[in-house]
Amino acid sequence: MRPDWEKNDVESRLESPDKAANPARQPPVMSVHSPESPKSTEAPDLFVAELVDVSGPTFSVPEKRTPFGNGEKSRLMAFVAGTIRITGAVLKSLFGLASMIVGLSVIATIPILQLASLGYLLALSVRVAESGKLRSGFEDLTAWANVGGAIFATWLLMLPLRGLAGMRNSALLLGNAEKANGMTVVLAVATALMTVHVAWAWFRGGKFRHFLWPAPRKLIQRIRKGKMFAESRDHFFEWFQSLCVMKYLKTGFHGFLVAFAWLFVPVTLMFGSTKLPTDIGGIVSVISGLLVALVLLYLPFLQVNCARDGQLASGFDRERVKGQFRRAPIAWWFALLTTLALALPLYLLKAELIPREAAWLPSIVFVMSILPARILTGWAVSRAEKRESDRHFVSRWTAFLVAIPVVLAYSLVVYLSQYISWYGGFSLYEQHAFMFPVPFLGG
Repeated sequence: MRPDWEKNDVESRLESPDKAANPARQPPVMSVHSPESPKSTEAPDLFVAELVDVSGPTFSVPEKRTPFGNGEKSRLMAFVAGTIRITGAVLKSLFGLASMIVGLSVIATIPILQLASLGYLLALSVRVAESGKLRSGFEDLTAWANVGGAIFATWLLMLPLRGLAGMRNSALLLGNAEKANGMTVVLAVATALMTVHVAWAWFRGGKFRHFLWPAPRKLIQRIRKGKMFAESRDHFFEWFQSLCVMKYLKTGFHGFLVAFAWLFVPVTLMFGSTKLPTDIGGIVSVISGLLVALVLLYLPFLQVNCARDGQLASGFDRERVKGQFRRAPIAWWFALLTTLALALPLYLLKAELIPREAAWLPSIVFVMSILPARILTGWAVSRAEKRESDRHFVSRWTAFLVAIPVVLAYSLVVYLSQYISWYGGFSLYEQHAFMFPVPFLGG
């Protein structure tokens, strides 16, 4: 009788013909047997192992080839998805920046709300001054993109209604009363449906995709649920409260008072010098120009300090600005240069009076020029606040000496601008670099 270990060895060799005929090569099988008599029923003391090759001929099975391996395919898909995600984020940020510029331009042309536009620009300076990062001035781009997209989508949906109104008016001019009456009915029905569609899109969140499809089933379910008016009212007030309009109005009012207080006397002397005799007027104009240049050395940073502290007294603390200059003279000079250099070309837009309905168009150029200046001013203040010791006297004197021609050149342009501006000498009080980002105070 064979022992169990030898039976297993024999059985492993005598397998089915189908398995033996398998062309795939099988690994060798280790056969273990005892040199003693196979009839022994006791376990052997010594074993001899040998490798027995039980496989047939060797054949290679070709693998299934794909254009990309699993690893390469996953990496490619991840790269494509990442590229699409980054591109979408960049486009949304650019659209948000454009929406912010256009929104501030429109707000700057509305009386009283002009203060909110100035206050928002000062608030951006404060954010950068507190964080020390330039990107802090662009934290609201997503919110601006959402609002701008909703307004743009609403404007697009109004275009068919304007087309129908034009057709109705054309029929009235041609004397076709029957067609005009039919178009009036069509226009009324289309206006009602479009109003419901736009209101429902705004209610769902104002995303651009909400304006593409009205989702009638969701609308019916929401109407059955009830309390749509109360919910929309609460959401509107929450959204309006998140805008911090009163905060920006207060900040803008303080910034306007600081600029007006510092510039009123020099600008008034500059304006009055043109009414005096030539000899006295020339002396007064030089004095007023020097005073304007002196004020320019402090004013941008005084406004940031006032907005940052929320106190009007901070807008008149010259010693604080002097300390900031000593700790960051190069950043101070660069911010001052950017502010004045970007404001100079805008005086050309004051030469012609612009209709009120189109006043926001040149205001776009004003906001685009003033926005980077405000952000850089906040950055300069941040660098000064982070340092405890003064910089070397060489850098301080270098920055101060190269700032003198900058402020003198700007003061000269301000004086000459009264001869090309629409309002003449009164335009001297419209200092767009430090007040409202519009060519004329009245919008």
